[in-house]
Amino acid sequence: MRILLLEDDPQMARVVRRGLVENAYAVDAVSTGEDALYRAGLADYDAIVLDVVVRPPDGFEVCRRLRAGGSMVPILMLTARDSLADRVGGLDAGADDYLVKPFQFDEFLARLRALLRRHGTLEAPVVSVGPLELDTRSHRVQLEGRPIPLTTKEYALLEFLARNAGRIVGRAEIADHVWDEGFDPFSNLIEVYVNRLRRNLEKVSARKLIHTIRGAGYMLEDVRT
Repeated sequence: MRILLLEDDPQMARVVRRGLVENAYAVDAVSTGEDALYRAGLADYDAIVLDVVVRPPDGFEVCRRLRAGGSMVPILMLTARDSLADRVGGLDAGADDYLVKPFQFDEFLARLRALLRRHGTLEAPVVSVGPLELDTRSHRVQLEGRPIPLTTKEYALLEFLARNAGRIVGRAEIADHVWDEGFDPFSNLIEVYVNRLRRNLEKVSARKLIHTIRGAGYMLEDVRT
């Protein structure tokens, strides 16, 4: 899943971005409200995290403009302001949740997952496709009851395919949700990771789960061989 992070404190931005990446999220980090609005107009984000106190437009105004433009993406506000008026202001601007700094990163992740669930991006914490089972909280994967060790990016790709099981997803859609702004659309990176996933799954089972739809993309589906 791809997250847009607006945070003008470089150290905080690094910490949050690193934590998200370690938890299989792709992250685009910006430091100004204008950059956040620009990025939000370019990519299909699964969620947006906004610091309130940044150069104008601040996080409140960014949120208001996104909602005024029709965006329904889940928005989590981060701020050191802990007054009731600020919390109400953030929610009235269109934010879905409001987290006061300093915070524990585990709580931040839990809040983010809750937003994604409420918006239908995340469903049950365990995603199953036939004999394939993914625990989205621990990032553990099992196939026919046997564990499948995966890298963070391999897991992110498999989870995206699993959440769209039975549907063809193209390269552009995969890039939008699994990779960040640094992805080179002309590279073969997606093909490389799909092949890695296939090899990892084939070590456990002869079932063909990841299907290439020539000229269209990929589909995860349980088909017995």
